[in-house]
Amino acid sequence: MAEQKTTERLISLDAFRGATIALMILVNDPGSGEHVYGPLEHAEWHGWTLTDVVFPSFMWIVGVAITLSLGKKLAAGASRAQILLQALRRAAILFGLGLLVYAIPDFNFSTFRILGVLQRIGICYFLATAIYMTTKLRGQILWIIGLLTSYWLIMAYAPVPGYGAGRLDVEGNFAHYVDSMVLGAHNYAHTKTWDPEGIVSTLPSTATVLLGIMAGHILRLRRDLSERTTWLFLVGNLLIAAGLVCNTWLPINKKIWTSSFALFMGGLDFVIFAMCVWLIDARGYKRWARPFVILGMNAIAIYMVAEFFSTALDVTHGRGWLYRNVFSALASPVNASLLYAVIYTLLMFGVSYVMYKRGWFLRV
Repeated sequence: MAEQKTTERLISLDAFRGATIALMILVNDPGSGEHVYGPLEHAEWHGWTLTDVVFPSFMWIVGVAITLSLGKKLAAGASRAQILLQALRRAAILFGLGLLVYAIPDFNFSTFRILGVLQRIGICYFLATAIYMTTKLRGQILWIIGLLTSYWLIMAYAPVPGYGAGRLDVEGNFAHYVDSMVLGAHNYAHTKTWDPEGIVSTLPSTATVLLGIMAGHILRLRRDLSERTTWLFLVGNLLIAAGLVCNTWLPINKKIWTSSFALFMGGLDFVIFAMCVWLIDARGYKRWARPFVILGMNAIAIYMVAEFFSTALDVTHGRGWLYRNVFSALASPVNASLLYAVIYTLLMFGVSYVMYKRGWFLRV
């Protein structure tokens, strides 16, 4: 099916991005890590919670943006080499910003985390861009299938010394083995021996971005918006079903980003975004979405502000003091912790609003 040469700006995409960042801040910044509602924590291992939806959603949105923005650049006459060089530059900047997030405040280069959230976004953004620029729709679908199947086979059949092949527990899985061997002391601080944004799981997380590219292709079709929304909803439900079927053999697991997790979460993103498009762009409910739109227009900047400020509060023990002396007096421990997170998220909304009014936008 033919795609549009120009694509109208969808407010729903910025709103979805902003809502995703807001939820990311909310779950990352409780008043007390010991008092958190279950849905606001990651699943301990297999399975998923509301919190596990956040990061794959942001990765998926990156894919949608690739299709829409690069499609316009190609239509305007930009060369593929130029676009790839720009993508490489952007990926390098994202990777560097991610290193800065984890280096602060100690700058202990012997142990600081090498991989992480922004690093994964940068790596997968570049890989997905390269695939988008060098293949057509059929090739991109084959890449998705190939990446998810390859990861599945690696996790099922690659042997881990001392454990054998096919282990999916914390210590015995192949992704953990590679991270412990390659990254060593530079792994995620909470695990120390492996990284949830690790090396091998880059394969399925790149497929997540490519699934977003598929959504972008649907958005660029020369069809009425309601028809495109229907296709988003249909594809989303098919992916959810595929993820649930694959869960039988390779359980849904965010921490090792299993193939079933990529399919299931990609499906959820298709469905959620279809609802956003229908409500905001088709039905015109734009006023209620405006705070999320403003937040979504500066998502990377607000993520970094939230991370730096959170680190400063931890270093100065400000978080603990506020939780004990202010919020604990207002509610039960778990509700006080949630109230702190809500106030912190609203503060980041305020920062994004000031940046928006002053015309400050971080362009990576």
